[in-house]
Amino acid sequence: MEKGVNRREHKEHVFEKQHLKLNDLKEKARDLTNQYLFKENIPKSPRPEFHVSHLKHDTEGDGLRGIWRDKGFKDPFSGLDLLWWSLSVGPDEIKSAERRLLEKTYPDQTEEQLQKQQGFLEKFTTSPAFLKTSRLGSYRFTFPLKDLLEAYSEQFCSGAPPIMRVFKTILYKQEVNYVVLVHSPDQEHQFSDYPLLTDNPDAVCTYRDGCFIWRPEAMSETHGYELIEGPDQMEVKELFGREVQFYVWDNVSIALHVDKQVLNFDAGRLRDNLKFCHEGYPSIIHRNKFHNFQGAEQLVNNLWPDHPSPLEKDE
Repeated sequence: MEKGVNRREHKEHVFEKQHLKLNDLKEKARDLTNQYLFKENIPKSPRPEFHVSHLKHDTEGDGLRGIWRDKGFKDPFSGLDLLWWSLSVGPDEIKSAERRLLEKTYPDQTEEQLQKQQGFLEKFTTSPAFLKTSRLGSYRFTFPLKDLLEAYSEQFCSGAPPIMRVFKTILYKQEVNYVVLVHSPDQEHQFSDYPLLTDNPDAVCTYRDGCFIWRPEAMSETHGYELIEGPDQMEVKELFGREVQFYVWDNVSIALHVDKQVLNFDAGRLRDNLKFCHEGYPSIIHRNKFHNFQGAEQLVNNLWPDHPSPLEKDE
């Protein structure tokens, strides 16, 4: 375990070359003082499996100008030469994950019985990993994972498939971040000590058939509901007062190794995949770096004056 402060001056504890599930993380971090990770009596919540086919990259105004200028994405800090993305999990992914969980839990149910089940998973997917708000800036690029990997393969791997590895687990005050490293075959010597990302059914994150498979253990941050697993249906009990528990929340980041180069996209393609998003809490950057929608519209229209469509909100 390495203890440090990241470039945004947030304390972090880093566990290299492993994705530690929460029980293993508690064992590895048992000497740390963390008021969230070691809480007991956390209400029972679902254990779904999300199949994620889109990634998102959030940034503020200066970052947006840099992406427009460079016609693509790069490491703006020239540190580890990594380009960071997050999983984009929306209502469709949540609904599909709920259906998979029901089919796994009640394998003998008929389609009619499954249809009678009221939606429950959205009660638990309330951490910042699932929200449409952003803690990193007012501008969000969302790309299909397939398109990102194809562009990365062409520009960095000479057309070969990129290699994916288990990079690290980062523990913050209330967040657990599992990082997947993506790099070109030419950089295999540099990253060969990191385990390959395999399709392990017990892993927090894997890759299969063009999707990242994410199995979160802490989706809520604020646990205001408890899952009641009945004999033929799942029900949700709302909690009040001291029953409500605050816990860590987990998420997955994808770090593309780009050296000091740019992952290029056509200017129109960049604009097509750009939306405005409201400030999330707690923000990681200073609040004065967020823009209101009117200011964001003005900046985006200045950078892409000929784009036919107005700026949309990610809501």
